[in-house]
Amino acid sequence: MIQKILKTDSDITSLILRITLAVVMFPHGAQKVLGWYGGYGFSGTYAFLTGAGFPGFLVILLFIAEFLGPIGLLSGLLTRVAAAGIAVAMTVAILPHAEHGFFMNWAGSQKGEGFEFHLLMVAISLALVIKGGGKLSLDGAISKN
Repeated sequence: MIQKILKTDSDITSLILRITLAVVMFPHGAQKVLGWYGGYGFSGTYAFLTGAGFPGFLVILLFIAEFLGPIGLLSGLLTRVAAAGIAVAMTVAILPHAEHGFFMNWAGSQKGEGFEFHLLMVAISLALVIKGGGKLSLDGAISKN
């Protein structure tokens, strides 16, 4: 089972997708867990999300996916697991954004943000779930031994 999770090729495309997803997702996780980049930190985000009706254990899984997932992606360790967690988190995030339409609110002319960003994150994540970590990943180094 673990070999199937770690198995990957040495494709540079997976490396590019993996690093991009990690760099874009890490600040979102750091907002939620550490309070960086204007975020509310662990306790503030936890209180907000549980107050909105999400069970506490799902909020903790979200924190793991958005904060630890990118760290795993940067190193290429458990790429499929990290990408799957991000895909789930971004799929759930589409739901409240769908009411605002597809597009982000670049012009500031709509009430909220659309879901185009979330959809891109889901697609990148799913590509990594399918392909694995690719070139320069710890998954590749471990699975060769």
